[in-house]
Amino acid sequence: MSGVKLQKVTEAHDGQRLDRWLKRELGRVPQSLIFKIIRTGQVRVDGKRAKPDQKLSEGQEVRVPPISTDLPEHKGLSDKDREFIKSLVIYDDGDLVALNKPGDIATQGGTNTFRHIDGLLEGLKTKKGVIPRLVHRLDKETSGVLLLARSAAAVRELGFMFKGKDIEKQYCALVSPAPEIYEGTINAPLLKMGGEMREGIRVNEDGQRAVTDYIVVDNAGKKAAMVVFRPQTGRTHQIRVHAAKVLGSPIIGDDKYGYDPEPFRGQLGTKRMHLHAFSLVFKHPLTKKPISIHAPLPADLKKSWKNFGFNEKMSTISFGAIK
Repeated sequence: MSGVKLQKVTEAHDGQRLDRWLKRELGRVPQSLIFKIIRTGQVRVDGKRAKPDQKLSEGQEVRVPPISTDLPEHKGLSDKDREFIKSLVIYDDGDLVALNKPGDIATQGGTNTFRHIDGLLEGLKTKKGVIPRLVHRLDKETSGVLLLARSAAAVRELGFMFKGKDIEKQYCALVSPAPEIYEGTINAPLLKMGGEMREGIRVNEDGQRAVTDYIVVDNAGKKAAMVVFRPQTGRTHQIRVHAAKVLGSPIIGDDKYGYDPEPFRGQLGTKRMHLHAFSLVFKHPLTKKPISIHAPLPADLKKSWKNFGFNEKMSTISFGAIK
């Protein structure tokens, strides 16, 4: 058990959420414990009680209480972890960083999730000590473009852009069966379910507005199809639920929303969900320069694409008259 620490918030962490700042400071400590020490007032910001989502400012003083756990002491990143996170970088202009996230690692930590992208970002620290921050997230099994920013101003502006329609996102997926209608716009509100299915989502008129454009790029008869999705809104599991419950074509590998693995034994390169965020197009939040970032398919998905005879070299799809 260590004693109470009074830590100053540096410029590198200006604008960061308190819970994420604590996670970085404390290392391998369960998220539930971080929430508990904040909720019970053991953590103070400038002497005052705080909330987990409170944004910190440079120069503020944070009281970090003594922590006693049975978890191994946090000793920073290993050389292997540093090499791994650096290997994912596909774009870096000094202000923004983009990763091609694999489909076997979570974006952020959670219950029993200790290794995740957010926890590895120290490996991208600059000479001035600035660690890039997440500005959005992808589901654990979704691979592809994950955007980071190195300043509070860029994080804030990109947050607004992701909430609006200032960033065009395109995802490529394999679905089964092939959709009956090959191009269109899905407008179906989504509602989070409670109880044991609290992380599940369903189409419900009382839910939040959710709109997704889609185009079938290729198909293997009625058995499967390669589809490009362009979400206009950013709801949890939006593409997955729209594909399964509106098109009647669950994403291959998505057990949560009705995928049947039986017809595909031996044909897939991986059992995981076949959903890849392959493109982000937007204006730079600081310079306003047009940015277009594309993430190639990872090796595990390439095998599935090849086995179905689909072209893995995807380019941004023109959605024509779809609005």
